[in-house]
Amino acid sequence: MKKFFNHTDSLLREALTGLVQAHDGLLRAEFEPTFVARKQTRPGKVALISGGGSGHEPLHAGFVGEGMLDAACPGQVFTSPTPDQMLAAAQAVDGGRGVLFIVKNYSGDRMNFELAAEMLELESDTVLVNDDVAVENSTYTTGRRGVAGTLIVEKAVGAAAEQGATLAQCKALGDRVNQNTASMGVAFTSCTVPAAGRPTFDIGPDDIEMGVGIHGEPGRRREKFKPADAIVKDLMDPILADLKPERGRQVLLHVNGFGGTPLMELYLLYQRAAERLQTDGLTIARSLVGNYTTSLEMAGASLTVTLLDDELKSLWDARVHTPALRWGA
Repeated sequence: MKKFFNHTDSLLREALTGLVQAHDGLLRAEFEPTFVARKQTRPGKVALISGGGSGHEPLHAGFVGEGMLDAACPGQVFTSPTPDQMLAAAQAVDGGRGVLFIVKNYSGDRMNFELAAEMLELESDTVLVNDDVAVENSTYTTGRRGVAGTLIVEKAVGAAAEQGATLAQCKALGDRVNQNTASMGVAFTSCTVPAAGRPTFDIGPDDIEMGVGIHGEPGRRREKFKPADAIVKDLMDPILADLKPERGRQVLLHVNGFGGTPLMELYLLYQRAAERLQTDGLTIARSLVGNYTTSLEMAGASLTVTLLDDELKSLWDARVHTPALRWGA
């Protein structure tokens, strides 16, 4: 195993320290317990907090900032953060209008965020993200997994919170975005968790894992490598079957890399996925391509489609200023 680290037990702290140093003036980090927050808490808005195991960067700490999250709680690699992290983060960024937790649907994340909400002496609610259409049940989850669609939920709700939405409005919006979002991924290789020192799963040089999870969980099936057109079809078919969009509907298309796939290949996937959507009578109104919800150095990618309306387009376009996403006046 060749990775840039000194000791596995200091990797997370050193990486978060580097993140904050690279974005001085935007972020701050605390380590007893660990969370990343906006440098300056903004009073008078709903506070948005997310988190999960590290190894998916820039999710979630890379989305802390204006127009998205107020704080993120990173656990060790592929390990849920603890309730005391979530509690400390919520208390640190509370703006006086309640706290909304945005949680990917994994058993550990869900349990620990629920415990934190029970202990928190502030008004709070939760949006559970479960956009992965690959499998209905997993040992990591209760039902569908939360994957790259989490970014889209965080962006939309973050914009609404910045504009003064109430806790109930943010919760309803997050649930609506989640319900209108579907994702599916494919892996060519495994990733290697530093503490384990070996690949998470074994896969042959001519095999792919269709429907893989972002921790290397098994997908729908193991099959032989095939051209990009066939892979895109196998990813898009279940996404569109789940969303059932009517012809003429506007959508957001997000092509997400898992960390080890060149951007050139991600744009090729975008071109083929866009062609499929257009053939089905859908209009791509917004797009995002890049490595945003990764799985360490895994080679592979996922496709995400979100059904849009005028409100969601406006929220997507709203100003955002975080380490990983920046646009708007």
